[in-house]
Amino acid sequence: MRPYLIYCRKSSEAEDRQVLSIESQTREVEQIAQKLNLPFEILTESKSAKEPGRPVFNQMVQRLYRGDAAGVICWKLDRLARNPVDGGSIIWAIKQHGIKVITPSQTFSRDDDNTILMYIEFGMAQKYVDDLSKNTKRGLKTKAENGWHPGVAPLGYLNFTHPMTREKSLMKDPERFPLIRRMWDLMLTGLYTPPKILEIANNDWGLRTRSTRKMGGKPLSRSGLYQLFTKPFYYGLFEYPIGSGILYQGRHEPLVTEAEYKQVQRLLGRAGSPRQQSHAEFAFTGLIQCGTCDGMVTAEEKLQTICGNCRFKFASRNRDECLRCQTPIKTMKNAVFLRYTYYHCAKPACSEKSVTDTELERQIDEWLTRIEIPEIFKTWALKFLHELHADQQSFQADVRKSRQSAYEDCARRVDNLVKLKTCVENSDGALLSNEEYARQRSELLKEKIALENAAREEGQGPDHWLASAQATFEFAATVRKRFKEGDAMAKKQILATVGSNLTLRDKKLNIEARKPFRLLEDSAGGVEPPIGPIEPENNGSTARSVSGLSTLSLCLLRDVDDVRTYRDKFHRLVASVYTFFQRRSACRCDECRAEIFDTEASLTRPKKRNRWNSLPRTTRTCAVKS
Repeated sequence: MRPYLIYCRKSSEAEDRQVLSIESQTREVEQIAQKLNLPFEILTESKSAKEPGRPVFNQMVQRLYRGDAAGVICWKLDRLARNPVDGGSIIWAIKQHGIKVITPSQTFSRDDDNTILMYIEFGMAQKYVDDLSKNTKRGLKTKAENGWHPGVAPLGYLNFTHPMTREKSLMKDPERFPLIRRMWDLMLTGLYTPPKILEIANNDWGLRTRSTRKMGGKPLSRSGLYQLFTKPFYYGLFEYPIGSGILYQGRHEPLVTEAEYKQVQRLLGRAGSPRQQSHAEFAFTGLIQCGTCDGMVTAEEKLQTICGNCRFKFASRNRDECLRCQTPIKTMKNAVFLRYTYYHCAKPACSEKSVTDTELERQIDEWLTRIEIPEIFKTWALKFLHELHADQQSFQADVRKSRQSAYEDCARRVDNLVKLKTCVENSDGALLSNEEYARQRSELLKEKIALENAAREEGQGPDHWLASAQATFEFAATVRKRFKEGDAMAKKQILATVGSNLTLRDKKLNIEARKPFRLLEDSAGGVEPPIGPIEPENNGSTARSVSGLSTLSLCLLRDVDDVRTYRDKFHRLVASVYTFFQRRSACRCDECRAEIFDTEASLTRPKKRNRWNSLPRTTRTCAVKS
């Protein structure tokens, strides 16, 4: 006896969330087969039926056409098909091969002559799919017009449904949002390539994609990284539908500003910015802008060879032999190999002339003398910093104690106000009216919130200020030595750490010092330059008298260079550096978070350079630059 095929399907899409699961369908349909005493075979499938192409269903239809089965048992006809192709194949099997389709409510067969009802039910299932698609697209479009990104939230954000209003929106992913922001910060420095950032994020920070039911929980892929750096969603815009070119202003909190997004696109070689074609490692690319056309300054390496045979000088890049005597370069004896690096504007039409790397490094080294400090001043500054640090710790402790006392007093007054309002004597409002209660309670709650915000926004403590100020003076004492002895990457990091707004015009590099190095620059180069020896006039003085004047000169030189001579001036300088880090730690503006600055970590621990960006981003007036 031919068996009946029990077909149970569960769609993986939203349209069938209200339908019984496969296990429930199987249990109900088995009872029908047992009740009718029919032999059966169970087939299950998890795939949408709105389009043809289900493998299990196609195999079942083939068996029906071959006569291997007597019919089909299912929970409902829409389990079999939601499209006219699959529905027509079932109806054709009934008409031509005489099979039966059994459901809990009805049996369809050729003898019963009720296949017309199957046309209606299959048509209703198709209509349901069409309406669902239209309603879903309309809902997603409305959601986009309201400013919320449809679909799954991009990396760094989470889908959120309000528990009361059921409104769907996006919120920051507390685990991944800070890490994504730090990745953008590394890219904005121009010191890191995307593969290097990917390596740092996956290996050092332990970044993993968001886990879902079927995927996720893995390291970020390279393609995912480039999508992260190129999606306008991260600065507030998103495209919907994908590929339509229609952009909507999002209501989510942006990760970066539009200026930061455009800068990253330029670094990635998009928006008309040419990519660097050379494989050589250049020290200052990605940092300097052209002072004539505002384009980025790029580097070009030229290789030349002086032939060891005919002494002919020729460009040897992509060449294997001498242009004059055709002697192979590999076999040349006494050949001279020359290498030149030129920095110039990346725009071909720009009139700005190029400058050699040697000249550029000479100008940078000359500028570094303006922020360099001698060892004796560094030693004194570190000692004075500890004195400032001790005073500041004591002051901060007093401030916290006073704030805590004020907060406890405010909380106590709120409790007393509630007790007065709810006491028996005030049942008629004689002691405290509703209006007076609301006014006093509002004032007290505002005061309480202000104290809580002040404690929350206190920022990093004096220990961090001290460490940052110490790193600044230690870095300034050795900056020229590090620059001269460092490789290309070290030189780039040093220049990016101490300078900003770098422009090249008329072969002159203009550098604006970052704070707090600007404080050292404003103090006439940190320390007064040492004076030369006092030379006696050439009036026939004896050697003995000249020796005495030389001794006097050394004494005067010591007095002039001794920082104690300028105690008040350098007290103000060191205190200004310490105060800068104190104010910056408490600042909450976007500009202070976007600017990466960490003197020591920028040279030794690149992965920790963005300590300022771990704080919440809000829009406020900058406390550092005001």
